[in-house]
Amino acid sequence: MFSSTFIFKAGQYDDEFHTLDQRIAEIARSTPGYLGEETWENTAAGLIQNIYFWESEEALLRLVKHPAHLEAKEKQARWLDGYRVVIAQVLREYGDDRLISPSPLNSHGS
Repeated sequence: MFSSTFIFKAGQYDDEFHTLDQRIAEIARSTPGYLGEETWENTAAGLIQNIYFWESEEALLRLVKHPAHLEAKEKQARWLDGYRVVIAQVLREYGDDRLISPSPLNSHGS
């Protein structure tokens, strides 16, 4: 499993941003190999993180290479005050089963 974490500082959003952002989210969710997502906000730092989970790196790359994603990457400076992306291979995940996991790796309390 792979994760792609998009960390950004919000700038000035407009209607085009919201339309493109929604479109990319829909494309991600309909991409074969998409497993789930989580969003986190650090209000003290003004940062937002969108974490997408993927069955494989190939699945992740389908979104990365999609024309809507490439358009957003090209226009990001209009809407964001900085961003970075972290791509990671997830080796394991565990917990006590009280939080629902977006991924299939949750080993149920291990």
